[in-house]
Amino acid sequence: MELFFLLLLVVIMATALGSGYPVAFALPGAAILSIGLAALAGYAFDGNTDAYFHSGGPQQWLTAGVTNLRGVYWEVERDTLIAIPLFIFMGIMLQRSKIAEDLLVTMAQLFGPVPGGLGISVVFVGALLAATTGIVGATVVAMGMISLPAMLRSKYSQSLATGTIAASGTLGQIIPPSIVLIILADQLASAADQASTLRKSLHKEATGELSMPSVFDVSGTSAGEMFLGAFIPGLVLVGIYMVYILVFAILRPQSAPAVRDETQRFDARFWGRVTLTLVPPLGLIFLVLGSIIGGIATVNQAGAIGAAGALIMASYRIPGEGTRRLYVPAIIAIASLAAIGFALSNFNMNVKAMASDADKIGIAIGTVATITLMISLVWSALRAFRIENTLQSVMLETAKTTSLVFIILLGAAMLTAAFRGFGGEEIVREFLNGLPGGFWTQFVIVMAVIFVLGFFLDFIEIAVVVVPIVAPILLSDPEANVTAVWLGVMIGLNMQTSFLTPPFGFALFYLRGVAPAIVKTLQIYKGVIPFIVLQLIALGIVGSYPPLVNYLPNRVSLTSETAPPPRNPKLQLCLEEYVFDRIASTSATTDAIEAAKMLDLTALPRDLANDFNAGVESAETALDQIEVIVRAEAAVAEAEGEYRPKLTLVRGLEKKIRRLVEERDFLATTLSRQGEEAAASDGLAEDIAHLDEEIAALEAQIPADWDEVHDRFAELTKAEDAARLQYRRAADDAYSDPAEVLAILESSEAFAELEAPLNDLRELIETGQGEADAEKVEQVEDMFDEVAGAGDIKSALAKSRREIDEDEVDRDVVIENYEDALAEYAAQKQWRADAQAALPGVRAYVEGVEGTFGIRLQDRFTRPQALAMASCNARHRDVSLNF
Repeated sequence: MELFFLLLLVVIMATALGSGYPVAFALPGAAILSIGLAALAGYAFDGNTDAYFHSGGPQQWLTAGVTNLRGVYWEVERDTLIAIPLFIFMGIMLQRSKIAEDLLVTMAQLFGPVPGGLGISVVFVGALLAATTGIVGATVVAMGMISLPAMLRSKYSQSLATGTIAASGTLGQIIPPSIVLIILADQLASAADQASTLRKSLHKEATGELSMPSVFDVSGTSAGEMFLGAFIPGLVLVGIYMVYILVFAILRPQSAPAVRDETQRFDARFWGRVTLTLVPPLGLIFLVLGSIIGGIATVNQAGAIGAAGALIMASYRIPGEGTRRLYVPAIIAIASLAAIGFALSNFNMNVKAMASDADKIGIAIGTVATITLMISLVWSALRAFRIENTLQSVMLETAKTTSLVFIILLGAAMLTAAFRGFGGEEIVREFLNGLPGGFWTQFVIVMAVIFVLGFFLDFIEIAVVVVPIVAPILLSDPEANVTAVWLGVMIGLNMQTSFLTPPFGFALFYLRGVAPAIVKTLQIYKGVIPFIVLQLIALGIVGSYPPLVNYLPNRVSLTSETAPPPRNPKLQLCLEEYVFDRIASTSATTDAIEAAKMLDLTALPRDLANDFNAGVESAETALDQIEVIVRAEAAVAEAEGEYRPKLTLVRGLEKKIRRLVEERDFLATTLSRQGEEAAASDGLAEDIAHLDEEIAALEAQIPADWDEVHDRFAELTKAEDAARLQYRRAADDAYSDPAEVLAILESSEAFAELEAPLNDLRELIETGQGEADAEKVEQVEDMFDEVAGAGDIKSALAKSRREIDEDEVDRDVVIENYEDALAEYAAQKQWRADAQAALPGVRAYVEGVEGTFGIRLQDRFTRPQALAMASCNARHRDVSLNF
């Protein structure tokens, strides 16, 4: 019966949406009606409200709804959605400031003489507006009212003109900042958690191990990563649009002619107008996206920057009476930002760490600049409030749009919980997992479904209804091992077509509303078809080359102040690939090892000399282990050809067996509860026997040599893992001990400077007593603590200091420990001086292995290392052989 109510849920939702009922109420309404009917039917016919649910019941559904409500509104950690009202405010305010109109006119004059120039200018402006306003309807309407008549007057093809405008207007869905990407990030964050649970369960079933190595885990995503991941694909799509228009204009010049205005002069006045039109939106884009890409601001903070920048831009662009002091707020804001940047670059701006007059000057400059920036914001807000009540209307529209988005999110959560309660998620998972071809077949099917749904549904419905159901299944697959940000960008690119696909593409409706009567609806439909194809081409490009999406988020993460350390388990394979390539491409490491073996270390104490020599021996071991790893990798790759087909077959059979076992166990439980007579009438015993036969038949299909093949391959992978582990230990030892010896030798000058403070303690040692004298000894202790290798002296002084601090001082003990410190100092002074001859050789070795074997012990990657790690981790790595 749960299948009946699942179908009822889908039918109610589809009927409500098809009839034009608001989405915000159609989604929760369908869930409430179907859940209520299922509960009533269960209570009426079975005496149990949970009877017709696949899992749980109405109480569990209500609990899940409360949990989702708290997750959206009350959980402090889940702050992704805070950025939504900020970017909506930014977009609506810029749309009211008529930025689109000026950009279209100016860019048309700039690109007009180029074949297809008007079309290229529309794409360029669409990209700029996407990165600022992001409002599809306003962008399409503005371009339709201004550019479409100009393109038609210039003999442009109707289909090309309308297709270009409609497609360019939808760029705001994929070019950040985008509300779509924020919603997808929120949905994918939850989906990644579910996928992680699914993959851990899969690993436990396949290997029997209770814990899964973190390197195999699923990584989540955030709105900032989604913005970074979508940035390059968005530019790729813009480039594809422009290339298509240019090629179209060259092949069919009569349909996209160049427009030359003989009266237009490209003089200083024209370029000044271009600068004044382009620089403000480009500056705002730089502040918003640049702050995210540079790791300076989070998405929420960047949204606040964008909202403030839009308010300042609107203050001089909103038409009003008079132009006195029109640009003053903007000029004050620019000057304030410049002063803040100057202060941050040249002074220590930490108030708690303020120690000098220069610090006070820097903080004073920053304070004054911040106050003037606030003045410019308040001034701009007052002006926007006075002129046609703009600020109030923008805030009202922002509140309406934000409320709509949040209500849809909550309604979708209720719908998804109902879908899972009726077993819909299990059906979808079994369907996708049962498809031949693995992940890519599943992925293509899901993307095709999303593409078709785009003909009828808006992007928000697709993002909040479809993504939570299919994303955990796709993300949990260890074969493709895709990242959440890549999946999100691919879905975002696909959903962008929902604005263009007939018959319900919103961009088509917007354009139809402002297009002249001479343009037929069929021409608009024909015009968008090539751009839909171009979007699918862009989808294919991004899908076939994941680094287009993954590289930028990885780069920002690994070069930021909060970058993961080099010892992070997820970075080890790429780190080793980087080190192996460096050792193979340059002889610096091997030369340093050979030179270190010839060093004369007789002047060093035996323990230090042994530590250094042990490090050199570990370096040779690490080099040997590289060869072992290469051979182990080759053995695994050679065995993979035979192992993978059998692995796929057996895991598929085991999956079917588990499903049948669960069904059999459920029937067996029902049989035991109902009794033999009632069960016999339902045929439960026959069903159980039939399931046992199916299970036996599936088990018989497992190859007889599977255990042997599996164990043999597992030995190969374990050998590779063991070789890597031994290499990592040897590499760490190859750098750590010699680096410590180098630090000791390099601190000899600082060590020599402590002779006088140590000798000056004699009088205090012989007569001192009490806390005050003990503190004086402790000060000298701290000096030795800062010098590498002086720990024995510090320890001897500490013993004297503790005795001095006693009520009854044993002077003999104090003096004895002090004499030990003096003796140790004299011995160290001697061998440190003698060992200076070995310092250049020790330093050469440490520097030679620092960039290879020593990377794991660094606090953070250097910039070249971080970029190499970002490039390597941008690729998807198949880990299915470990499952």
